[in-house]
Amino acid sequence: MILPQINDLKGKKKAFAWLIDPDKYSVENISSQISLAELSGVDFIFVGGSLIHNHVDELIIKVKSLSKIPVILFPGSPLQLSPDADAILFLSLISGRNPEYLIGNHVVAAPFLRKSGVEVIPTGYILIDGGQQTSVSYMSNTQPIPADKPDIAQATAMAGEMLGLKVIYMDAGSGAINRISKTMISVVANEVKIPLVVGGGIRTQSDVRDAYSSGADVVVVGNAAEANYNLLIDMIAERDRFNI
Repeated sequence: MILPQINDLKGKKKAFAWLIDPDKYSVENISSQISLAELSGVDFIFVGGSLIHNHVDELIIKVKSLSKIPVILFPGSPLQLSPDADAILFLSLISGRNPEYLIGNHVVAAPFLRKSGVEVIPTGYILIDGGQQTSVSYMSNTQPIPADKPDIAQATAMAGEMLGLKVIYMDAGSGAINRISKTMISVVANEVKIPLVVGGGIRTQSDVRDAYSSGADVVVVGNAAEANYNLLIDMIAERDRFNI
């Protein structure tokens, strides 16, 4: 089970997730990427993106044939599901007001997930303005929370926790110009008692350090790690410093 592993992190340890977009991965590179993930000690591999595609099953099967790292779906739509994943972040976009992303897509996905046996992790998904419109804000037709409004992010996370969601995921979105500020992360982390995942716009080793020191339990990195494998190792070294 994945959720107990994530729950055990809160206030004790840090974890690192590598996000792989099925639309962007290549068969030629995936073996070396997963080998690096194994060697560097990646904790979780997230699979998902904001566009509609048909490569999710193919990618997950390939990753699981190469690694024992847990593979967690991070879906952008009900089309991005797979019975081969270890778990799914069942995302409710609580920062937005689009009913399809609050409950509509979940109704469509629920019968498949119940039949598949994939572990479901109810997750409050909070978009934070990262300086430009991202794929997820465009595709979900929702407004992110302004970067200078940590009180709104805090109240939104509190509401998600009170509704019974098990994880809060704060995301600036893929391709964000700016990462989520230390202030916003800390304001949310200090208030909620459930694990906090932070991603989007994290490009440097110091970005990872700042996220962890501000209270993130899991840091998610995608594009930056794909472009620079040595950077991935340095980023994970930050996790290890906090786990000493």
